[in-house]
Amino acid sequence: MVKLVREGALALMTLDRPEALNALSFAIIREIGAAIDEAAGWDIRALIITGAGEKAFCAGADIKELMGRSLIEEREGAELGQRVFAKLDSFKVPSIAAINGFAFGGGLELAMACTFRVASPKAKLGLPEIKLGLIPGYGGTQRLPRLIGEGRAMEMVLTGRTIAAGEAHAMGLVNRLAEGDVVEAAKAFAAEFTGYGLPALTLARAAVQRALNVPLHEGLRTEADLSTLSYRTQDATEGLSAFIEKRKPQFQDK
Repeated sequence: MVKLVREGALALMTLDRPEALNALSFAIIREIGAAIDEAAGWDIRALIITGAGEKAFCAGADIKELMGRSLIEEREGAELGQRVFAKLDSFKVPSIAAINGFAFGGGLELAMACTFRVASPKAKLGLPEIKLGLIPGYGGTQRLPRLIGEGRAMEMVLTGRTIAAGEAHAMGLVNRLAEGDVVEAAKAFAAEFTGYGLPALTLARAAVQRALNVPLHEGLRTEADLSTLSYRTQDATEGLSAFIEKRKPQFQDK
């Protein structure tokens, strides 16, 4: 159901259930969590997540599994999805969702949990839960406004409308539109940052994430702390020396 392979410095996770548009059963959500944990033990510099087939990245939850549950089971289901997707927030390297088709409901929530999103121009995105008398439960109401602002997020959640990849790109929900194969486009995007030292990448990512959750004065204090820490790395010494010597730096992730 979930395949994980290593390709050099990258890990590629594929939701492999194309006959069901890669819908998220609870079993698949657990497999995604296990795959993230496995990839965390690999020497990689980026994680790419995509869906099998040409139609869907992930069309959302497996609706049949949502029926007939107790209140406790419903709560546990939401917490499972949130807990698994949150693994990407603290994953050791950036992640990229390669959106090759439909990304609805839980599928879009998975994509939003990734650091970046690259989409096929034919991709369609949305949070249609309102049409079922429900609301997003795997982080959609929290991550979407952080990405596109409260007004646009409120519109998407309350109307449940589907947006095309071009609109998603214009509003900042998608970072890049692919020109050709979306996984290859994600790999090319990854190449733009995987050549830098991991300490600086980790500190920079942490500083930006912190900005979303604290007042400006606290965020600036965090930035000063992390910036100071970055100067203490061997990579910083190498980067500064390389600049002065007019050569390409050779980062060692130290």
